[in-house]
Amino acid sequence: MVDELEEQLLTAADESVMPEGDESQPSQPQDHQSRSARKVKSLKNGIFRAASIQDKLLEKLLSQVIPAEDGHTQTPSIMGGDDPPAFAERPGFSIPLMSNNFRRFNARIGVVFKFQSRALKVLSWRKPTHTLSLLAVYTFVCLDPYLLFALPLAIAVFFIFVPSFIARHPAPSTSSDPDHQVRNLGYSPRGPPLAPARNFQPTKELSKDFFRNMGDLQNVMEDFSVVHDKVVTLIVPVTNFSDEALSSAIFVGLFAALVIMLISAHLIPWRYLMLVGGWGAILSAHPTINRLVAQATEQYLHHNPTLSSPTDPHPVKIPTVDIPALLSKEIILDSAPETREVEIFELQRLSHYPGGEWEPWVFSPSPYDPLSAQRISGQRPQGTRFFEDVQPPEGWEWSEKKWGLDLWSREWVEERIITGVEIETEGERWVYDIASSSGKSAGGGGGMGTIGEESEEEPVRSGNQATPMRQNGGLSWEEGEEGMGRRGEWRRRRWVRMVRRKNVTG
Repeated sequence: MVDELEEQLLTAADESVMPEGDESQPSQPQDHQSRSARKVKSLKNGIFRAASIQDKLLEKLLSQVIPAEDGHTQTPSIMGGDDPPAFAERPGFSIPLMSNNFRRFNARIGVVFKFQSRALKVLSWRKPTHTLSLLAVYTFVCLDPYLLFALPLAIAVFFIFVPSFIARHPAPSTSSDPDHQVRNLGYSPRGPPLAPARNFQPTKELSKDFFRNMGDLQNVMEDFSVVHDKVVTLIVPVTNFSDEALSSAIFVGLFAALVIMLISAHLIPWRYLMLVGGWGAILSAHPTINRLVAQATEQYLHHNPTLSSPTDPHPVKIPTVDIPALLSKEIILDSAPETREVEIFELQRLSHYPGGEWEPWVFSPSPYDPLSAQRISGQRPQGTRFFEDVQPPEGWEWSEKKWGLDLWSREWVEERIITGVEIETEGERWVYDIASSSGKSAGGGGGMGTIGEESEEEPVRSGNQATPMRQNGGLSWEEGEEGMGRRGEWRRRRWVRMVRRKNVTG
């Protein structure tokens, strides 16, 4: 594959350098500049053709790595519809398209870098008159904030329309030769246009300005990366509660400041604060002030013997505050994790052998009562076979070593409004299905019998049991005693255990 690529690159370069026409014909005399321009153009075409071949090869390699997707990467509709709008259809990733878009973007981004350069010149006091003019405008806006809405209009008039008009109607030029100097006639905007209208064209590719834009774009990306990393390093650790005491203190301070601002924001002189702050920020960039600050810092920190000499018998102690110790003393964190109670139901099934016995079946999160959705749909109970396999919920851990049997079986039965069951209020606290007259369980589905019409009678409880009463051929509550043989093929009891939130460290 690499050999084929090299061969295609060489062929593209040879074809781009070859002159147009038949080489067998004698070359006609041509101008030297036109021949040079043609060679440069052909060389440029050869370079772009070679780059296109490289892009195609790289795109084929990436297509083997990146999973295939649809031709368009679609953005969901803003209104939540199924079909995205037409403007949301965007092309997928493509190296030639990426390269073309970058070249177009780089050819047009120069105006942003020119504005950035001029703004830095104004703020750095290169021309004090320009900086003072900026401060004057800033002062008027601070004292009368309504002028802020007139500022864009003034910028459009004085920085867009006036320069464009002067370029269309230029002032008469004066000769620098003393022998041919003429009297200054003055500027007059009258008369027809004397120059073509000013127009902005994208920078030509492979030109000096094009590569200058690439260098500026490279530096801007580096500056953004540095600022992003600084923000992440300084802001994220104090806001993500990795240090809960520090983040809690900042949260309390911000909340208190929010309450104060909501009450007294209208009492603060924002105009004068913005005026003083803006003047201070721009004056701090003045070279003289920077020099005075640097001299004072050098003199105070590096030439003060009481601060720099480690052997001074009476050094000046600068008072410091141990913020972590103060926060650990003042901020009290509730370190006790949250606790909850979880439940599991032990299900047993009656075997079909003569003199059947109860067989352990499964530990399920649901009681699998006769009228449950699983029983009606004929599904088997879901769960784990052994007690030791029961796991706590995700994000929780056991806070007790063993499971405890729920002795209040009547409570959870009545809480879930479960009918068609017999409750043990003593002993092992089993809750049995009640079989119908045909000997099958009172639940439906799964080959375990069906239940008739529900009775409107209230349950009648006798002793420690609550059993059904027949009415209209269906199952309802009736009195009975333990051991009468009316139990169905399923029984269950409830186990409980405490869990606590899992502590995630690191």
